[in-house]
Amino acid sequence: MHHKDSPFVIYGTSISPGLGQGITHVHQDLLGPIDVPVDIPHNQVEQELARLDFATAGISNDLVTLATRVEKEIDLRLSEVFGSHQLMLNDPLLQQELRQEVIDNLVSASSAVKAVFLRWERRFLTLESQFARDKGDDMRDISIRLHNALVGVTVHPLEEIPQGCVLIASRLLPSDTVFLSDRAISAVLLEYGSSGSHAALFVRQMGVPCLSGIPDLMKTVPADVLALVDADAGNVTLRPEKRQQAIFHQKVETKAQAYRLAIENARGPAVTLDGIKISVVANVGSDHDTQQAMINGAEGVGLYRMEQAYLGRTEPPSTAELVAEMTQVLAAAKGRSVCVRLLDVGADKPLPFLAFFAESNPALGRRGIRLLLEYPELLRTQLRAVLELSGEFDVRILIPMVTLPEDIVAVKDLLLPLCCEMHVGVPKIGAMIETPAAALSSKAIARHVDFLSFGTNDLTQYTCAADRENASVERYFNDASDPIFRLLSLVHEDVPHMPLSVCGELAGRPEHVAKLLTCGIRTLSVAAPLIPIVKEAIRNCSIYSD
Repeated sequence: MHHKDSPFVIYGTSISPGLGQGITHVHQDLLGPIDVPVDIPHNQVEQELARLDFATAGISNDLVTLATRVEKEIDLRLSEVFGSHQLMLNDPLLQQELRQEVIDNLVSASSAVKAVFLRWERRFLTLESQFARDKGDDMRDISIRLHNALVGVTVHPLEEIPQGCVLIASRLLPSDTVFLSDRAISAVLLEYGSSGSHAALFVRQMGVPCLSGIPDLMKTVPADVLALVDADAGNVTLRPEKRQQAIFHQKVETKAQAYRLAIENARGPAVTLDGIKISVVANVGSDHDTQQAMINGAEGVGLYRMEQAYLGRTEPPSTAELVAEMTQVLAAAKGRSVCVRLLDVGADKPLPFLAFFAESNPALGRRGIRLLLEYPELLRTQLRAVLELSGEFDVRILIPMVTLPEDIVAVKDLLLPLCCEMHVGVPKIGAMIETPAAALSSKAIARHVDFLSFGTNDLTQYTCAADRENASVERYFNDASDPIFRLLSLVHEDVPHMPLSVCGELAGRPEHVAKLLTCGIRTLSVAAPLIPIVKEAIRNCSIYSD
């Protein structure tokens, strides 16, 4: 046991790299123990049910607003979380169980919420999978909202946290993360949260260092002490001595200097030591992303995700709305090449306005282009919008989830008549290589496209048969494993003259850049903050002489 004033070090798993220091702020769980139920007289049942309906409707609206805000300000994948919360909240089974609780047990709406949600949360938590445990988190999140709405609580506890602190929490719920986007916190320490969790995506997008998997965190870390968080090395020093602080500050300074140098050189081209020019472009989802990317030296947009324009809507956007949205988001990249990926939904990303038939295994069901070909009008609207955009931008079309050459032929059959009708040239077309089948049939696919882009996140998921959101198979999900590089090399050998790019997370990790280039990749598409670092990595490696 450490002495109460002496320094001590704890260790965790890094789910977002970086260095941060600040005073610890311990964030206790919000729900607390289950209160004694509040009994109500028989004649008050209708009134309580009305309160329940009113609170549900209010929160339902809040969640839609929240999804839109998160999508604009933070990240697309996170906004999907709130869309799913809204669906869960309005689940007929859940609503029925809440009403029964009030009617059968004569308790207040607020007591019913606590009891029913606790049952649901426990159901999920007793299941094995990480997915089910995340659902438990989601249920808790919704119950806190509903309970607060019923008792009139409007301030979120995280709104009270001090600026620049090191936040200590047992876990971060999706709705917690939204409040953090307005607070300049210097680091986060968590007891629970896998590297594929919502919390991890969020802290990485914000560039906040974060360690997770620290057992008994809430009991061992004191509040209001200085903490030095090194999420690059996976440790935290609490109550550091002067010497430890000096070493840490030196590390911070060295890292900052390297980043400043990278930023200074970021506008210049990325050329390897043996003279090969590599194109570094950006993955973007908002106008802020695109502006940041251009400042950081992006040569264009390698991936604009069309999902942005569809989320949080009860009906699909029209061509004009799509054009307006894309023009706004891509404005900063005018005059450069812009790659628009067609709508990639299905599986874990359902859209409220599409009548989805529940699939027993959605990840192996109708995703990406498979879904679009079933709803040709949806596809036609997107193609029309991209063609309208081609007047102002050097635009390319990227087809998601290609498995067969026929997928591309079907898109072209819709695209070519539109080009004639609108009197515009045919834009360059690319296929996303996200399945082993697509990689292994690149020769056949290459006949129909101008370039290929690897989505390494999905390619890894499908090659290793491991869902990246599922912590229990985390050790199987390795996007830098030999099989993945082997698939990339194979494609390059099969179609040596085809331009190849990578737009998955793998492209943004400097330590793998040299290996990617050796596999024939000549374009890397990465998140805006990573561009300078990736360009530096390219300048420090040689492709042919290693």
